[in-house]
Amino acid sequence: MSDRPSKRGQATDSVHAGELRQQEANAITTPIYQTSTFWFKDSQELIDYNEGRRPREEYGRYGNPTWRSVERKLSELEGGEETILFASGMCAATTTFLALLPRDSHLIVTSDCYRRTRQFINEYLGRLGVETTVIDPGDTAKFEAAIRDDTALFFTESPTNPYLRVADIPAVTEVAHARGVKVIIDSTFSSPFNQRALDLGADLVIHSATKYLGGHNDLLAGTITGSAELTGPIRKALGILGGIIDSHAAWLLLRGIKTLAVRMERHNQNGLEVARHLEKHPKVKQVWYPGLESHPDHAIARDQMKGYGGVVTFEIDTDLEGAFRFVDSTRIPYQAPSLGGVETLIELPVTMSFWDMPKEQRLEIGISDTLCRLACGIESTEDLIADLDQALEQV
Repeated sequence: MSDRPSKRGQATDSVHAGELRQQEANAITTPIYQTSTFWFKDSQELIDYNEGRRPREEYGRYGNPTWRSVERKLSELEGGEETILFASGMCAATTTFLALLPRDSHLIVTSDCYRRTRQFINEYLGRLGVETTVIDPGDTAKFEAAIRDDTALFFTESPTNPYLRVADIPAVTEVAHARGVKVIIDSTFSSPFNQRALDLGADLVIHSATKYLGGHNDLLAGTITGSAELTGPIRKALGILGGIIDSHAAWLLLRGIKTLAVRMERHNQNGLEVARHLEKHPKVKQVWYPGLESHPDHAIARDQMKGYGGVVTFEIDTDLEGAFRFVDSTRIPYQAPSLGGVETLIELPVTMSFWDMPKEQRLEIGISDTLCRLACGIESTEDLIADLDQALEQV
């Protein structure tokens, strides 16, 4: 956790934190350092760098000044000592697992989890002898019971995808730390504007920066933030594995974060008002949104989160063909994966991510034919609701 807490508001830190006041040529914006390597003026400077007396860049796989601005900014926003940038959110997760999980160790994850993360755990970590226990995201007692002597990490999204379950982070970390287990929270669905997992006790917080942090559906990136002790081996692994972000994508991310606070205010507003509207609609069977009292984790979310984000998951009272008619009739959202951008996106998980999975397996993990995920952008709330209403008339 950071030893330099900011007294400024999140909107101010989103714009100014982590960036040098004095830039090259007196520019206001941080430059794009489009270079693969960095030169040394003499041998002594190189020796001073190697021995840690002169912090600077050496080679593009290990660092770049544009990256550093983003990393410093996110460390301030999350309240962490160090942040590491990656080429994608998946790269952040996989590199972290490989760096922190010893061979033949034990990992605990939650059931309501991004499919590709589950695939990496099942298909690759098992080759290293890592055993995994899957628990319900809202069951702290089962989590405690699942901990073994060789348990190294607990990993969960919060909120999760697609049911937006919210982990009781203080309760989970208290149990985990008593047994020597590190806690990693994927806060992609909340952003640091809505939830600071490190302040709640987590050891590391991870983001698919492609989503809310970037905010414009125009980049791929991932981040992890935490103590220097824990991020150190992860940064070393990144330098070896090579899943680095390029300087232009880092600059786009830096630009996107500057408007994070104002965008999240609209995402939060749209998500809550759309969720409330859908919950009352006769053609909607159920809505999952942490800001609704009907959500199983509403009380936890209310205590831990400043806002609840723009993602609303709901089930339509129809069949698969009716669900097709609904999503195909919407006019504002794009039918696409992802979330957190200024444009509203809509998808049926059954077709977007799970079409290749047998129906019985899909239903076991809660992916029905009529489940819909709406990622509200920053458009007018009234326009989004009107569009959803006219599309639901086609069901």
